[in-house]
Amino acid sequence: MPNNFYIARKTGKFIPGRTAMEDYSKYSDQELATAMREGDDAAFKEIYDRYYNLLYLFVYNKLRNTEEAKDVVHDVFAWMIDHRKSFTLKTSLSSYLYKSVLNKVFNIFSHQAIVKKYIEQGDHFIEVDSTETDYLIREKDIADLIRQEIEAMPPKMREVYELKFNKYLSAKVIAAKLDITENTVNTHLKRAMKQLKNNLGTVVFVLYVLNK
Repeated sequence: MPNNFYIARKTGKFIPGRTAMEDYSKYSDQELATAMREGDDAAFKEIYDRYYNLLYLFVYNKLRNTEEAKDVVHDVFAWMIDHRKSFTLKTSLSSYLYKSVLNKVFNIFSHQAIVKKYIEQGDHFIEVDSTETDYLIREKDIADLIRQEIEAMPPKMREVYELKFNKYLSAKVIAAKLDITENTVNTHLKRAMKQLKNNLGTVVFVLYVLNK
């Protein structure tokens, strides 16, 4: 079975170990996961077909690299099939898959300066089978959280922050526009970023940085 999967990585096609007579498209994710654990190759194929494109687009939107995005998704599915006998879910299959690929995205970005400085302290990886972090995969929810935190900033801090990240003005231009010093502008920005990180949590904050 794993050999067929690795063939699929090269050809773009998955070759199941046996032909399924049932319509697996009607199976729930939980039923598919159970069938896969019991050795049903066709159940795994249905999971792969059901989620591959969604996961690929999700990862590509983070990495903007076609081959890296494909590798991330394939690695997650390869791990699943290699460990299927012990594969269990405490949350939904979709949550598990999205958080698994997201952890790999973090691993890729963790060596890049734009993110490393924000995650060098503490564990930034998501527990992939934790119900408490299901909300992390819903990007609309993340956007809403960030918007709420920005709206809750002190007025001057918010004004500086929005001029910097929404209007893309430099600290010098913001200082002249608001009649304050550049040092004051930078202080507001540092405090705003610290507030977002503290209130949103490191994982959500890193997602925000990746999408800026």
